[in-house]
Amino acid sequence: MQWNLATRHQMLLEITNAVISKTSNQEFLNALAAVVKKYFPCDRLSINLYDKKGQSLKYFTNAAGIDPKGISSLDRRPLLKGTIAKMAIQSRQPVIIDDLSQYKDMFSIGQMVKAGLISTLAFPLVMRNIVFGSLHFSFKKTPENLSELSELLTEVSKQVAIAVDNLVAYNRLKNEKQNLEREKRYLIGDSEDYKSKDFCYTSPQMTEVMRVVKRVAEIDAPVFITGETGTGKDFLARYIHHISPRKDYMFVKVNCPAIPPTLFESELFGHAKGAFTGADSMRVGRFEMADMGTIFLDEVGELPENQQVKLLQVLQESRFERVGDSRPIEVDFRLIAATNRDPVKSIQEGKLRNDLYYRLNIIQIHVPPLRERVGDIPLLIEQVTLNESDQIHQPAPRYAQQALQLLNAYHWPGNVRELKNFVKRMIILKPGGLINSHDIEKMIEFEEQTNVEKNIPIPTLAESERIFIEQALIKCRGIIGGKNGAARLLDVPRSTLQYRMKKYGIKPEITVQMGD
Repeated sequence: MQWNLATRHQMLLEITNAVISKTSNQEFLNALAAVVKKYFPCDRLSINLYDKKGQSLKYFTNAAGIDPKGISSLDRRPLLKGTIAKMAIQSRQPVIIDDLSQYKDMFSIGQMVKAGLISTLAFPLVMRNIVFGSLHFSFKKTPENLSELSELLTEVSKQVAIAVDNLVAYNRLKNEKQNLEREKRYLIGDSEDYKSKDFCYTSPQMTEVMRVVKRVAEIDAPVFITGETGTGKDFLARYIHHISPRKDYMFVKVNCPAIPPTLFESELFGHAKGAFTGADSMRVGRFEMADMGTIFLDEVGELPENQQVKLLQVLQESRFERVGDSRPIEVDFRLIAATNRDPVKSIQEGKLRNDLYYRLNIIQIHVPPLRERVGDIPLLIEQVTLNESDQIHQPAPRYAQQALQLLNAYHWPGNVRELKNFVKRMIILKPGGLINSHDIEKMIEFEEQTNVEKNIPIPTLAESERIFIEQALIKCRGIIGGKNGAARLLDVPRSTLQYRMKKYGIKPEITVQMGD
């Protein structure tokens, strides 16, 4: 084909029209390859992205055309000396190789030769005077007009550079938006159970706690909440934020023990793009998300000492740097922290730094365990029953007076969290029914066996229900229905029990073996 001016313009126009609407890398390259093949035979078309800082390459997407074995990985790879891509990137000039066999000692070129490719053209991709990649055309039969074709493809490479740069920027913004959406979903999901009206209490102990809470909410000072596991420290922290002057901004929870040590700085302070392997986009950390709002450090006493030091520095200076970025970021936040340990004892044991404790402990609020606020139990049961039955679309059960008396007398080692799990189980097992003293006695016996005698943490709702069903089946020797069956013992329809057994993968014969 003769590359006259009209043909050149027509090809460039077709390339623009073909790729302009593409938002995925693979669709982009496939569309480009389709136009190219209309004008000249091309057996392989590929694009590399160049990372100058890491001196490495990564394929923009899977190559179009021939796929030589061993060189099509999308993983990042070093920019090796003597490679075609490096020649084009370093020289910033087109590279013309009409005989690849001369370079077959290099692994990638050797694989191309084995696949039948004999020649190639490579062009640097340049934007804003920065080389950010390379464009490659490879052939099984060398075109007769290789030099003339190279001139045309130099113009094509300039157009491709603009389009690829735009698509890379688009994907980066898309990834950052997705990251922010994930963060948003995390925060919404983490707080979806919170409703301030659910904070119900009448006991003198909680009345005093709430008197202090309402007074300190308006004071922009750190708050340190202490109390046993399950007492509602998280809920109280959210309540403080909800009635504070910062309520229109974010409440950001950090579950300190759940953060892997290697990700501590990235989670709290964020990271720059390319800060480490896998950091394909910039990430906003928890402190930055909490700017103008409240950050809640849950179980802060569980952090290792080296992480406590890093945390203390941010609390003192109200500034930090993202991982991989030297620019300081200043933030304005309200700090609330919580622990289920005795902080003084933790200091004595060397688990909590003195200086961090003094920074956190400007205002301390202790949440009493549920066993010390017995007057709140009926209110909590009523409120949780209404909330949970509405959430799972089941009619709320009713409680006999004797049942409520037993619940009032129970010591609730798991506090409010245990009470919520208990109520959820009752809704599932007896929707719309009457909860009597026998039901409560069975449940308390189960709780004491699993939580006290075995000294294990309060199980989740699903775990508790599964264990409860297994215990009933063991007691009934695997019998499901009939007067001696587990369904009757649990006071649920046989079909309901069978559905739950299927859900949790419980087989009657296995429970018989467990009982033996």
